[in-house]
Amino acid sequence: MIAKSILPLLGRSGIVFLAVLAAVGIGVPLLNLSTSTDSFLHVPDYAVTLGGKYLCYALLALSVDLVWGYCGILSLGHGAFFALGGYAIGMYMMRQIGARGVYGNANLPDFMVFLNWQVLPWYWHGFEYFAFALLMVVLVPGTLAFLFGWLAFRSRVTGVYLSIITQALTYALLLAFFRNDMGFGGNNGLTDFKDILGFSVQAASTRAVLFMLSALALGLCFVIARQIVNSKFGKIIIGIRDAESRVRFLGYRVEHYKLFIFVVSAIMAGVAGALYVPQVGIINPSEFAPSNSIEAVIWTAFGGRGTLWGAALGALVINAIKSYLTGALPNAWLFVLGALAIVVTIYMPKGLAGLFAGWPKVEAKIPAPQAQLDGAE
Repeated sequence: MIAKSILPLLGRSGIVFLAVLAAVGIGVPLLNLSTSTDSFLHVPDYAVTLGGKYLCYALLALSVDLVWGYCGILSLGHGAFFALGGYAIGMYMMRQIGARGVYGNANLPDFMVFLNWQVLPWYWHGFEYFAFALLMVVLVPGTLAFLFGWLAFRSRVTGVYLSIITQALTYALLLAFFRNDMGFGGNNGLTDFKDILGFSVQAASTRAVLFMLSALALGLCFVIARQIVNSKFGKIIIGIRDAESRVRFLGYRVEHYKLFIFVVSAIMAGVAGALYVPQVGIINPSEFAPSNSIEAVIWTAFGGRGTLWGAALGALVINAIKSYLTGALPNAWLFVLGALAIVVTIYMPKGLAGLFAGWPKVEAKIPAPQAQLDGAE
């Protein structure tokens, strides 16, 4: 019954995307754990970790596409929500180290002992519990997005001005988290994680599970996002993207719709960050760098803005290229990234998803804004 109600909303492209994602999410861990290292089918441990990182980036791109591709909000600060989710789960794993740290202090992380902190800051309390950390993964990015969005959208800040403010937000957080007196490890951030829920983060089985959870989170967020954009609510936000003033004149509280979609997107980015940190083993202020948020926008544009699955595909492809070029031609990567942005803007406005628009048809044609709004009323 549930499948019958969900499948039409997913569309053919969504079903194919989820099927491939499920195959990868299950197949890669199985080939890693159940095959010998000398087997042709064996997936090495480093590939599982790298693939899990790519899936987290794909979820970040999907969150950017939700606000930019469907609501027209070009956010250059989604890296901040990604990093905040990462810090939340990183704080939990730091509390789990306990007396196993370099200085053997059961109450304070090593960096606090090194900096002569005497008492654990109040905002670190509660992170010894996994459930509390998960709550913060959702609550912290969501609250920041709500406060920022409420002020910005209520003041009708749009276009390039909003993009610049979002970039200023993530840069301000970058500067704040760099400070040692903030209590988040300063420039070095949080690292030297031992385990999560009692399982070693270095174990192959743990990394396989994290890979599967990353694929599952991407799939669930894709379904949620597709449900939103294909609903009556989604028709209104697409109308806001195409003709915001007309939607406002029709009597809709535009700022409420934009705020909701912005908060949902920020939470998705926070979840991506929370899954990213245990797999890479570190979180530091560099994750707040504005360039990271700009890269996420490029992934989305390269994959296909306004398609969801295309944004995820763009993140996977570009990061695969990045991993190769940073090893083979480390000085050329930024030039390649810039060239990709130019080529996509001029020659591929619909991204990779546009290449598949004819066979099979991957996205239904979006009706005109007025028709959408009439149907939403």
